[in-house]
Amino acid sequence: MNERVDESPRSGPRDELHSPTSELRMATFRLARRLRAQRAIDTMSDGQFAVLAALSLHGEHTLGQLADRERVTAPSMNRTVSLLEEAGYLTRTPDDDDRRKVTIALTDAGRLVVAETVRRRDAWLEEALAALTDEERKTLAAAAEIMRKVADT
Repeated sequence: MNERVDESPRSGPRDELHSPTSELRMATFRLARRLRAQRAIDTMSDGQFAVLAALSLHGEHTLGQLADRERVTAPSMNRTVSLLEEAGYLTRTPDDDDRRKVTIALTDAGRLVVAETVRRRDAWLEEALAALTDEERKTLAAAAEIMRKVADT
């Protein structure tokens, strides 16, 4: 039996979504890249900042909890945490009851890095949005709600 695959172009729902999907993906990544560039410390990696931001938003974590949250291995998270600890941005405190368990928390310096990075990112975005029309800003506000819904699926 000789089966041929039909490679003729077809127009269907997926084809109609392909271009807008790609455009949205590329625009989202480009905007995210521009926002990530706005940081308090130029030498800090995105992964390192993500750890500080997670601790700022969600409070103290164990190493395993941080690794799970950031979807990395425990050894990888241990290296990141060690670098941030050496720089003075976080602390590790052994648990009184279980010496194998260590709690990781932000220091004041770590909180300052998060606050300054968020301030810079918000300032950059506010300036970019100020150059848009009212209608464009309304469209983006509606798009933000839709993007949040998509991200939560």
